[in-house]
Amino acid sequence: MKIIVCMKQVPAGTNVEIDPETGAMKRLSGGNRTNPYDLFALETALRLRESLGGTVTVLTMGPPQAEEMMRDAYACGADEAVILSDRKFAGADVLATSYTLMQGIQVLGGADLIICGRQTTDGDTAQVGPAIAEHLGIPHAAWVAEIVKADQKSITVRQDLASVTQVSEIPYPCLITVDKDSCVPRLPSYLLKRGTANRPVKFLSFEDLPDQNMTRYGLIGSPTSVERMFSPEPAEKQVYLKGSAREKTEELFSILTGKKII
Repeated sequence: MKIIVCMKQVPAGTNVEIDPETGAMKRLSGGNRTNPYDLFALETALRLRESLGGTVTVLTMGPPQAEEMMRDAYACGADEAVILSDRKFAGADVLATSYTLMQGIQVLGGADLIICGRQTTDGDTAQVGPAIAEHLGIPHAAWVAEIVKADQKSITVRQDLASVTQVSEIPYPCLITVDKDSCVPRLPSYLLKRGTANRPVKFLSFEDLPDQNMTRYGLIGSPTSVERMFSPEPAEKQVYLKGSAREKTEELFSILTGKKII
């Protein structure tokens, strides 16, 4: 079975810079980390490979610095890592991002199963995975909480949706997005890290993609218009209460209610 896991490097904290001209986040400011939800996607793929055989390829769209994330994926057990990296991809919204990833998947020869994390911690749209499936014209299931069964022909999943739980059997090729409670991600292996230190990470640019229409990529290909984006002002207000336990309790009650205990 050929499995592709779509991952993303996101800001490590809330201290990020915003480009005043484009309104986009500066990805290199404040440090970066692997999107937490994508770790569950990778773990799901590795477990399926262990039971069904095949390969796990990790795919991302981002700057060259994303290679660090791919090295971590190798240390967890991924077989191949590919980065879609080109300044022409910058500023992409959900539509342009999903289209670029779809093009990358086609360059890789497609997959039996594509796995994404439920959402990213920077965009929070939870739409890139389903949009990739729509571009490819394949079935998909979002918010997967459990892999019920998987064989060489199809995968059966349980989805925890807003008000219902649904069990679906989906034939390959297909795409799923997995939630954070679906499994427990493994830690990177020191032995695998050493063993894959010289394994190459493949880079693909705009010129490597089948569709060379620039209006489908990056900021140009993004119909979403962001009026303004800004970092929230840091506000840490602390109140220290002094006195006996009773005095602290009375003061806290007064602060929360605006009343005094009689």
